Amino acid sequence: MERAWELLDSGPIPDDDGVMEMLQRGNEIVIRVNGRELMCNMVHGSEDELANLACERLTDRPAARVLIGGLGMGFTLAAALNRLGKEAEVVVAELVPAVIRWNRGVLSPEAGHPTFDPRTIVHEGDVAALIRAEPAAWDAILLDVDNGPTGLTRSTNCWLYDWEGLDAVHTALRPGGILGVWSAWPDRGFTRRVERAGFDVVPLDVRERGSAGGRMHTVWIATRRDQGSAWKARDEAWESSESNG
Repeated sequence: MERAWELLDSGPIPDDDGVMEMLQRGNEIVIRVNGRELMCNMVHGSEDELANLACERLTDRPAARVLIGGLGMGFTLAAALNRLGKEAEVVVAELVPAVIRWNRGVLSPEAGHPTFDPRTIVHEGDVAALIRAEPAAWDAILLDVDNGPTGLTRSTNCWLYDWEGLDAVHTALRPGGILGVWSAWPDRGFTRRVERAGFDVVPLDVRERGSAGGRMHTVWIATRRDQGSAWKARDEAWESSESNG
């Protein structure tokens, strides 16, 4: 008989009616929101690849500053740290206090204790605030927020993936900086939006369990071009559609 899930802890999502829960069954740990499973300690290959694919492009920046939106179970953070040099700094923004608590407690061994790495700074709050805070501040910005460009757990997450959010990311990145985005599924419209926002972008299919297979997820790796911005591209797209209409 299959063992039942044990509720380990739960916590509210700030500025939202949702509740996030952490449950365990044997060696398996999952995080759910309103009954929907978001992540599992046994399935993190695509999250690893988000960090690997982005950070391998930073080998010429030994003191790279990397911003990660979404702590999750710590696997993206751990993979980034494994790819970066000793002088690097990784700031991970997590909106849900319970997730930070779990990563410093029960979840910490699962990813190899990445929140305790001296290169890590954990920011409790919305990654959008850090993106807006300072221009040309980051060598890479990795977004593992919600389920990708179409938010499921928090509608305000969609800002990150729209014109205004992409424009803010473009401004926040240093020349040649990298934007990495994780998604549970492909989105051609988002790919076009990133291109028009001033990035050279490649959408990549990655397995949820890495070399072990599993379902396909999507990771976008985009390099900031020095020219262009989301607002300019949006206006040009609108003008083109109007003239053709």
